[in-house]
Amino acid sequence: RARGAKADVEPPSINAMAAVVVEESTGRILYDKNALAKRSIASTTKIMTALVALENANVEDEVVISKRAAGIGGSTIGLRQGEKYTLRELLYALLLNSANDAAIAIAEHVGGSVEGFAVMMNKRAASLGAVNSNFVTPHGLDRENQYSTAYDVALITIEALKHPLFCEMVSTVSSYIPGHNLYNTNELLGSYPGADGVKTGYTGKAGRCLVSTAKKNGMRLISVVLGSPTLSARAEASRRLLDYGFENFRMYKLMSKGEVYAKIPVYRGVSEYVALRADRDIVLPLSRREAEMLKVRELVPDIVNAPVHAGSVSGYVEFVLEGRVLAQNMLTVSEDIRKTNYLDYLSLIFDAWGRMFREGIFADL
Repeated sequence: RARGAKADVEPPSINAMAAVVVEESTGRILYDKNALAKRSIASTTKIMTALVALENANVEDEVVISKRAAGIGGSTIGLRQGEKYTLRELLYALLLNSANDAAIAIAEHVGGSVEGFAVMMNKRAASLGAVNSNFVTPHGLDRENQYSTAYDVALITIEALKHPLFCEMVSTVSSYIPGHNLYNTNELLGSYPGADGVKTGYTGKAGRCLVSTAKKNGMRLISVVLGSPTLSARAEASRRLLDYGFENFRMYKLMSKGEVYAKIPVYRGVSEYVALRADRDIVLPLSRREAEMLKVRELVPDIVNAPVHAGSVSGYVEFVLEGRVLAQNMLTVSEDIRKTNYLDYLSLIFDAWGRMFREGIFADL
């Protein structure tokens, strides 16, 4: 059953050892099957390879193909020692054709060596919270002590999709670099409505793997399928998972940045009340059932003491589903309000006298 998420129908049955569906903007898990189990992930590793390369090098860099890169086995495009390509061209080969020779060339250029690049991959994975992963190679061929999880792959994919060039590459059906026609191995491109990525993978140990993404009705989902027995099984599993997500969940806007949530008294302030505003938008993927069950828990003071300063945090709002906090928003003070002093009190007294004179109260005495 999906961890935390509850749809109005039962999740689909899929032929895969592990899988997960997450919503991109929140990272919320909508479906999970052994999503935290450590497994070989084959060429879906190349999502991390591309991410590290895009973050640490210029895509117009010239890369010289080494003997090690030219000699790698598995899925390749036949790069030759001494050939020169831009990093951009090699990234296209990496992500479309799943080229292991391009993966080695990229790693050597960006990390100084395959081993140095693996250190960069692991450091970046840890920073993303992908703590159940360990990378040894940039290509994902089966190696001892190289593993990840469906959930970690989803986290890495969410980060990679923040890069426009990555999105452009993984949504490209075919391309060309000098001497090589490139064809995307992702069978969902062009066959699933809205699908625009991401990456395939296969080794004997990992099985058939597919990371896919699609956007519909303002919601982007990422599906990770690991360990399917056949190409058709991984494609069918991916379609079922995306269908399940889109048919049973939608984005609910629960708060808007800047909206006034509450007004509270200010003790000894020059203004009697101050507004508390939402610090950010809160938008969550929820099923209809979850939306009905969702509870709002507020932590707002009954009164605040002057002075108060615009932007300071004076409360919180939590959105809770069956005891679990799905999201929290800070409530910030809308304006500066200083503390009253004796001059303010004198001003109040004079104002009161002035009103009484104007209203003729003293004339009757």
